[in-house]
Amino acid sequence: MTKQIIFALTLLITLGVFFYTIRRFISFFKFTRPAFPVKDFGKRINVMLKVAFGQTKIFRRPVIGFFHALVFWGFCVIIFGSIEMVIDGLTGTERVLKFLGPVYNIIMASGDIFGLLVAISIIIFLSRRIFFHIKRFDGIEMNKITHIDANIALSIILLLMLSLLSMNTGYIEYKTITGEAVVGLFPVSTFIAGLITNGHAENYKLIYEASWWTHILLIFLFANLLPYSKHFHVFMSIPNVFLSRLDPLGKLPNMDNITREVKLMLNPDTAFTASGSDAPPERFGVKDAEDASWKNYFDSLACTQCGRCTAVCPANITGKKLSPRKVMMDLRARMKEKGPLMVKNGRDFNDNRSLLRDYISEEELWACTTCNACAKECPININHPTLIVDMRRYLVMEEASAPGEIKALFNNIENNGAPWQYSAEDRMLWAKDLEMNFR
Repeated sequence: MTKQIIFALTLLITLGVFFYTIRRFISFFKFTRPAFPVKDFGKRINVMLKVAFGQTKIFRRPVIGFFHALVFWGFCVIIFGSIEMVIDGLTGTERVLKFLGPVYNIIMASGDIFGLLVAISIIIFLSRRIFFHIKRFDGIEMNKITHIDANIALSIILLLMLSLLSMNTGYIEYKTITGEAVVGLFPVSTFIAGLITNGHAENYKLIYEASWWTHILLIFLFANLLPYSKHFHVFMSIPNVFLSRLDPLGKLPNMDNITREVKLMLNPDTAFTASGSDAPPERFGVKDAEDASWKNYFDSLACTQCGRCTAVCPANITGKKLSPRKVMMDLRARMKEKGPLMVKNGRDFNDNRSLLRDYISEEELWACTTCNACAKECPININHPTLIVDMRRYLVMEEASAPGEIKALFNNIENNGAPWQYSAEDRMLWAKDLEMNFR
């Protein structure tokens, strides 16, 4: 009974802290702008099964992608064992899901095997980060704290897997020595237990109990560290893929506020009215975190910081400052900085800082070619160009700020109706003496 009370209190604290954190993020979402309507659920489920659960985009780098997929699939299987541990901890039962029979054996065997596979994968990931110089892990946005954060998260996952295998091994040895039936199949742990020839039942029971508590407490700790870590994608990646933009990557979204204003101007009944309100006009484009859409902010929280986007960015490859990963990280950091102040003082609060220029420079924004290589490569379907283009829209439409070449193009469109410097009357001069053969 004491164990149940301690477990219940621990679970209550864990859930309390977790939901406090989630409520905080939700309060930040309230300041963001609308995005596209979420519909076509059948297509979204198909994309989620293919990209999130199938890990198809991860396999573009087949070797390391395979190990990452093992970790993801391992978590999907092991979570069933974690749910059982929570029920056992609250009710005082042991192996409460054993009524599932053969299905239970498959779940436990899969979890035991994946425990070893995930542990091996994490050791590989840690080795790559600590001992090898992987170019895409570096960048001006990847400071020392970012690397420490990744190593801590990976270390906790490794400890989770080791404690799982230790728990299963202790359970098997204890039941075997006492002559009780082992519930479930544990291929890896049974092999480990077979290597151990001596020991007392009480010692193995202690190993089992200590590993059980270590494993479940690490789960509770990890769940509350994730929202503040790059590994928040453990929670966010699947819903982010489900909420992907379904439009072709090359299609840029229209600005609804511009469309609305143009329609009002073209309507004789509303052309000279105040749009039904005395409120100031909505800002065009994105200057600060609250101007971004909820999907942009969702993307920033889901970002794995893997660097695949930056690694394929032609601007970055050719030495320009743009890093698509940095753009997402900057949006998350800026909302983390300003969000609590807006919650306290309202959406119009101004701290004399902004996402534009204080975090992301104009040079970075204009380096983007909108080729969408970053969005195509992203393993969880983050769309970087939509945010970059919206920030450029702010520069052009609110500040009339753009590189000279683009300003010349705008002038040509305004004066000539085309991006070229020739008038409409002279547009076909190039074909004046051209002989055409239609045979």
